[in-house]
Amino acid sequence: MNKSILVIEDSPTQALALRALLEINDLDVTHAATGAEGLALARTLKPAAIILDIQLPDMDGFQVCQTLKHWPETMSLPVIMLTQYDEHTAIVHGLQLGALEYIPKDAFADSVLVNTLKQMGIITGMPVLPELPDSDWEWL
Repeated sequence: MNKSILVIEDSPTQALALRALLEINDLDVTHAATGAEGLALARTLKPAAIILDIQLPDMDGFQVCQTLKHWPETMSLPVIMLTQYDEHTAIVHGLQLGALEYIPKDAFADSVLVNTLKQMGIITGMPVLPELPDSDWEWL
């Protein structure tokens, strides 16, 4: 089973957080900081899934998704858009371009992403989420 994930994300902080989340779920992570780098890696790696941000320095994630879905060698790769853009039109546009899932970066993003990868069969066994410090539960 292919357990490789390509993360196309320009924020080093977000990329590190995603890498940590995915690696604790026994996935192999490759990171690209630009759309062009992501497109090249997608062609060579053929990952199990691509996690794609919309705001990238050289092109937007919509252009990356459209290109991936146009190329015969990458058109079947599942694309999960994980982004701060949560407007209805952006969500619809991403899904119309062929994204399998569109996840806004909010408090639930990690759990939705892990659950999506579990449903896809990429994460096997019980999914793992980072534990929150006990102080985060004081409000309960």
